[in-house]
Amino acid sequence: MRITDTSDLWWKNAVVYCLDVETFMDWNGDGVGDFAGLAQRLDHLADLGVTCLWLMPFYPTAERDDGYDITDFYGVDPRLGTHGDLVEVIRTANDRGMRVIADLVVNHTSRKHPWFRSAESSKDSPFRDFYVWRSDPPPDTSDQVVFPDQEDSIWTLSEKTGEWYLHKFYKEQPDLNVTNPKVRDEVAKIMGFWLQVGLSGFRVDAVPFFLETAGADGGALPDPHEYLRDLRALVGRRSGSGVLLGEVNLPYEEQVQFFGGTDGDELTMQFDFIGMQALYLSLARVDARPLTTALEGRPTLDPDSQWATFVRNHDELTLDKLSDDERAEVFAAFGPEERMQVYGRGLRRRLPPMLEGDPRRVRMVYSLLFSLPGTPVLFYGEEIGMGEDLDAEGRLAVRTPMQWTSGRNGGFSDAAPGKLPGPVVSGGFAPEYVNVADQRNDPDSLLSFMKLLIRRYRESPELGWGGFTVLEHPCPEVLAHLCTWDDGALVAVHNLGSEPRTVPITLEGCDSSHRLVDLLQPGGEAVADTGGAEIQLDGYGYRWLRVVAQDSRRLV
Repeated sequence: MRITDTSDLWWKNAVVYCLDVETFMDWNGDGVGDFAGLAQRLDHLADLGVTCLWLMPFYPTAERDDGYDITDFYGVDPRLGTHGDLVEVIRTANDRGMRVIADLVVNHTSRKHPWFRSAESSKDSPFRDFYVWRSDPPPDTSDQVVFPDQEDSIWTLSEKTGEWYLHKFYKEQPDLNVTNPKVRDEVAKIMGFWLQVGLSGFRVDAVPFFLETAGADGGALPDPHEYLRDLRALVGRRSGSGVLLGEVNLPYEEQVQFFGGTDGDELTMQFDFIGMQALYLSLARVDARPLTTALEGRPTLDPDSQWATFVRNHDELTLDKLSDDERAEVFAAFGPEERMQVYGRGLRRRLPPMLEGDPRRVRMVYSLLFSLPGTPVLFYGEEIGMGEDLDAEGRLAVRTPMQWTSGRNGGFSDAAPGKLPGPVVSGGFAPEYVNVADQRNDPDSLLSFMKLLIRRYRESPELGWGGFTVLEHPCPEVLAHLCTWDDGALVAVHNLGSEPRTVPITLEGCDSSHRLVDLLQPGGEAVADTGGAEIQLDGYGYRWLRVVAQDSRRLV
């Protein structure tokens, strides 16, 4: 029997906040966000209730893929600051009760990385086998590229040596050869270095691609998952309670393998891409059943493992696991213009513009996010309802500068607008209308609502730790579910439709000695002797109702 204190598994009820240092806060006035600026804004995150800060790549880069084409895995981009500045951010975040994790991008390097420069210079280079090469012309691989509007093959000819190198992403990002033990050792050193600096783990980029051995000597790494277990063990040894949050966009049955199956000894957490895509299909149809089906289809996990839930991340809002017809429904509802779509499989929009700025729907969706079993992940700016810039290229549409005030550049920087990483959002979601400063002083703002959600989520361990049951009722547009853990139980009810609904539910084991106390607004609902209750919902309404027994000692 494994006995673990709940505080050891901090990720089970964490609130994760993802940001790009480059676009968060510029403190030295050069137009680029930096660690000094982030340090000045950590109190905002602490006040919001964030418990885990996820940093997108801050390493030196050739700037081909917004920081994901790395030229030095051990460095800090000098535009953002120094190692000392990063350590100061980590120290200050820890002091405010926040752990810090960072992107681990080891599927590929930049073509300008010293390893690849050496590998490309000579077939006798000691770094030649850090990458995957072929001497004969490759077949048509256009169906395997990750960015189909940017690349037409996963192989590119190197003129210097006359051989083709493998790259699943951009041609400027040659894939590392994970079958090479020297590469595997280097990855372990990279992780060990940053854990020593003070990180509490990593968000592991493109995990299935990282472990892919196609094009290399498969016999050199017969079990890629054994290597993943080794990396999990390394994090455990070095940090004690470190986390590996994996990007694995695969069907549930395949995702389980990356958790390590029922042993749970590989990735600590994985993003629930299936649930996220089903959520948008449910929103488009005004029908909770696609989301219900996805949630009930989640496989049982080891108690130490966890799903990470989200409604938006830093990449395109991928819809690749939906059928063509289902994806067309979501496109029609939330991205009908071609410029709103990307790669033929996703949307490059933020949630509020997709919902036409309707505050009822926006709040309902975030209430639903925080009530789902798992660990919620926010992308910077979601707490204030930021919009997107559809004039920006590709996924940069949602990576615009953070909007702190209604002033110049949204308070992000004092520099001339042309020096910023990209334009500040304009139109109805411009800083004039959407910013932190104004919402901090408005008790009815989205920011104030998000603070309440996060506080209630942190006070409700059944959401991060508990079991999950969908409650039956006759309203297809409503999702009602029950989360239980220890002696706690919470009922969450969400109306995806615009019309008010009265939702009858039955709670097993409850009677008139129990009551339902609303955690988001004053009031509650009575429970009948039969365990039945009638939940009143406005259009796009949402309720969090704690089940309180007569002798309960829980605070509500």
